[in-house]
Amino acid sequence: MVNFPLVYKIIGSLLFLLGTMLGLCVAISLYYGEDDMMAFLISTIFTVTAGFIFKYLGRNATNNLSRRDSYLLVTATWVVFTFFGMMPFLIGGYIPSVTDAFFETMSGFTTTGATILDSVEWLPHGILYWRTQTQWIGGLGIVFFTIAILPSMVGNGSVKVFAAEATGPMRSKMHPRLSTMAKWIWTIYLGLTISCVLSFYLCDMDWFDSINYAMTTTATGGFSTHNDATTYFNSPSIEYVSVLFMFLAGINFTMLYLAVFKFKVGALFKSSEFKLYLILVIGVTLFIMYLLMTRNGYGMERAFRSALFHVVSYITTTGIFNDDAAMWPHVTWVIMGCLMFIGACSGSTTGGFKCIRLVMVFKVLLNEFNRILHPNAVLPVKINGQTVSQQKLSTLLAFFAIFTFMVMTTATIMIVSGIDPTNSIVISLSLISNVGASLSTEVGPVMSWGELPDYIKWTCSFLMLVGRLEIMSVLVLFTRAFWKDN
Repeated sequence: MVNFPLVYKIIGSLLFLLGTMLGLCVAISLYYGEDDMMAFLISTIFTVTAGFIFKYLGRNATNNLSRRDSYLLVTATWVVFTFFGMMPFLIGGYIPSVTDAFFETMSGFTTTGATILDSVEWLPHGILYWRTQTQWIGGLGIVFFTIAILPSMVGNGSVKVFAAEATGPMRSKMHPRLSTMAKWIWTIYLGLTISCVLSFYLCDMDWFDSINYAMTTTATGGFSTHNDATTYFNSPSIEYVSVLFMFLAGINFTMLYLAVFKFKVGALFKSSEFKLYLILVIGVTLFIMYLLMTRNGYGMERAFRSALFHVVSYITTTGIFNDDAAMWPHVTWVIMGCLMFIGACSGSTTGGFKCIRLVMVFKVLLNEFNRILHPNAVLPVKINGQTVSQQKLSTLLAFFAIFTFMVMTTATIMIVSGIDPTNSIVISLSLISNVGASLSTEVGPVMSWGELPDYIKWTCSFLMLVGRLEIMSVLVLFTRAFWKDN
């Protein structure tokens, strides 16, 4: 059975961390002298108190985390963090609806970037920073963060927690100890963020905007401190910096570690997943650039910048914009939808199907064609020289089936609620891929999601969570076998 005391104990420790993050926002509120200080102070007290309660409930727990415990822990942690994370919005009255506040916070932690706020520029600095911080923490994973800084808290279950929260079907290890590996990954993540902050500042952003945009860019989240996102600054240099760091955040962090710390840049270009990622970005950018120049009358530089920005934004599931894609040729909508579905590399901060799975699909299809000609041949699926087990191929099929089923089910629910079919499918795909943007003029990059019915927002929140935890980690909790005795 599930070891609930241990789950309570770990969630309690995590709530102390969340309380610390909320406390930082108290300091920001004090610095700017705005009215959100009490909202953060009360939220901090509630969160830390809840942390003590959970720690008390798990006081007799032993550090023996099973695989079943890890899946419950990961899902429960994301829900609990969202519950306490929405408190500043509610207590301060910035988002008075529980449904809207939960949606906004879940969108933050899952790095989806969909917002119910029609305008964010009236919000105080502390609230704006809190929205950004939820995305930055959720970028690599809430529980994965604890493996890096508190490895003893999860004991011998760290590998199981990593399996429950990490993205992608194939996970390479850069170090035998997972806690050391987690620290290296967070070092890369922090290094990317700091580099992005400095780059934005050099492009004439102020420090507050630089920090916020850097955190949401490296987390591939999409929240902004201005209604017009990067277009607010009207700066090509800022847009190119955003493209660079979104692209880097879409690379497998293990590969980035090898390239940066081990000086094995060549290994990056030997990776089938990275090569597909790079080819998609270059190829689609050039095609959309051509369409914008020939059909929309764009100049070469503007067409290149707009095409590149949107391609990288959508394939990395960031969802920010520097142009109105709703005015582009309709074929680009289909292409953007495909990019939302594919996503970038596994082991990154991005969502979506992942390039590595697409590589696996191509390999399987190629083998099937070869098997038609050579029915008795033994044709293993190999990626980067490693044979992919039959179990992983079966999981790939199951993942694709459930991914498609959930998109179509959610789209059907939205159609019944009165949303047009095309937008329903795009919104569903956007949410499960954690993009947070649609190509419609009704919901997406131009306007908020606030006009959706409440029950649709709860459905969307669930879809964002399922997408961030790669579906299986959440849905396994709804199976009878999960709750049966060992």
